[in-house]
Amino acid sequence: MIKFLDLQKITAKYADEIHAATRRVVDSGWYLQGEENARFEANYARYIGTKHCVGCANGLDALIWIFRAYVELGVMKPGDEVVVPANTYIATILAITENGLVPVLVEPREDTLQLDDSKIEAALTPRTKAVCIVHLYGRCAYTEKIGELCRSRGLKLVEDNAQAHGCLFAGTTKTGALGDAAGHSFYPGKNLGAFGDGGAVTTNDPALAEAIRSLANYGSTRKYAFKYRGRNSRLDEIQAAILDVKLAHLDEDLAARRAVAKFYAENISNPAVCVPVPDDWRAHVFHLFPVLCSRRDDLQKFLADNGVQTLIHYPIPPHKQECYAQWNALSFPITERLAREELSLPISPVMTPQEIRAVVEAVNAF
Repeated sequence: MIKFLDLQKITAKYADEIHAATRRVVDSGWYLQGEENARFEANYARYIGTKHCVGCANGLDALIWIFRAYVELGVMKPGDEVVVPANTYIATILAITENGLVPVLVEPREDTLQLDDSKIEAALTPRTKAVCIVHLYGRCAYTEKIGELCRSRGLKLVEDNAQAHGCLFAGTTKTGALGDAAGHSFYPGKNLGAFGDGGAVTTNDPALAEAIRSLANYGSTRKYAFKYRGRNSRLDEIQAAILDVKLAHLDEDLAARRAVAKFYAENISNPAVCVPVPDDWRAHVFHLFPVLCSRRDDLQKFLADNGVQTLIHYPIPPHKQECYAQWNALSFPITERLAREELSLPISPVMTPQEIRAVVEAVNAF
């Protein structure tokens, strides 16, 4: 079976460096908010291209803290609206509703699977305070039109960069540095993955960064002084040390992912399978390689029977989830079609040429 993602092989590439890093932390006797966090935050901010990076417990918390900080700073208030793609993972929506804000769902484009910038303006109301773009699958969702719309309307632009570490817009600016703030996830399966949960916020706004750092540490501004009603949401020293090791190799891993994606794009020729590919290959880091097929479940079974493991992202869109029952009657046809047809093929920096060819042959044989 060709694994969807072989984390053991990925870890083995950098095993010596990772073991050295974890030993350093274990021997230090300092496991939270120490030198490893400071080093990784500085290095990741430099890599993304922002002035500030604040580590936290996971990617969901990263997004929650952005919106919570905006509420605490008086930029937003409960009841304010946030435009967000309808076809995102539930975490993006949870971060908004967690803060008493109202998600306004907007359909994606069918060719890019990203938020349709031509539909945002019609979704704006006097209560709209932000647009949250999601670089879904690792593809850049930002457009100049979105940036200009946010600037002209005084809207905050928040990025969900959970799947797109290292992705570039226009070959110059990394996702995570395009808006006012960005949430990042370091879940183990991500392109930059920890050995457990982890997350971070990047921003150029010092007041926002300070508020988020406080909120994620019980609301504390200094020891035993609490400005906010915060929570415990910290990135531990071992995860920071591991992430710093893997960050140094991220660009080479992304190049390997793009090579796999390019081979898929150039060689999958089954007319029953649609392969969305970018115009600018630097604007995609291929956290996932989604294909669309009207007989998706049959395709998945066929590939499994032929030794190829696949996953579906995501079979139930947010507006059809039980936890948001008030939206269940809403209709978002493009989002719903993607939920029925999307299938993610194996992609990772450790796939062999033989495995890559085998995946293509199996898809073409369907």
